[in-house]
Amino acid sequence: MRNLLLFLLLINTVCCAQDKKPIQGETEFQREMNAQFKDATKSPLTEKDRKHFTGLDFFKFDSAYVVTAQFKRTPNEKPFKMKTTTNRRSTYVKYGELYFTLKGKDLKLNVYQNLGLIEEDGYEDYLFLPFLDETNGEESYGGGRYVDAKIPTGDTMIIDFNEAYNPYCAYNTKYSCPVVPRENYLRVRIEAGVKAFKKHL
Repeated sequence: MRNLLLFLLLINTVCCAQDKKPIQGETEFQREMNAQFKDATKSPLTEKDRKHFTGLDFFKFDSAYVVTAQFKRTPNEKPFKMKTTTNRRSTYVKYGELYFTLKGKDLKLNVYQNLGLIEEDGYEDYLFLPFLDETNGEESYGGGRYVDAKIPTGDTMIIDFNEAYNPYCAYNTKYSCPVVPRENYLRVRIEAGVKAFKKHL
């Protein structure tokens, strides 16, 4: 009887191991995002979409989209309420400006600080870098994407557009997401990062 129980346990373990598919992703960032989206406790997906989820769609990693930007601090900016996809408004301040060249074009992005978020442990040096580009509404989410950033120690900042991600409201209407300010529109195609999400019908 004991041997039979051990045999059944072994069969069950093997079956479960076969059911668990490896996390997809070309880079560590992609694998971490896919793992988060599969995890019911962290995923922004609806239950229906999560059940059918096999992995997010990403542009292929391209080192050309890892740029070194000149960072200019803008210390005298006034705090403002950033628009979101709902009636909620969070208080931000423009923290600085980033100047860089991509695909032969001189570009600029404003980087922001969430004045509520910096009060939380671990977010003291967090900066918010939202952007729009010419892939929006086609390959990428129409509302633009975000890149996480930290306060730089010098006058340059690395922007890795391969780590650009969608706001949660691209996956689920229950979320309230900051609307990308129009001044952060890049007149270039950013073919890097997360692509638009195709919801399960």
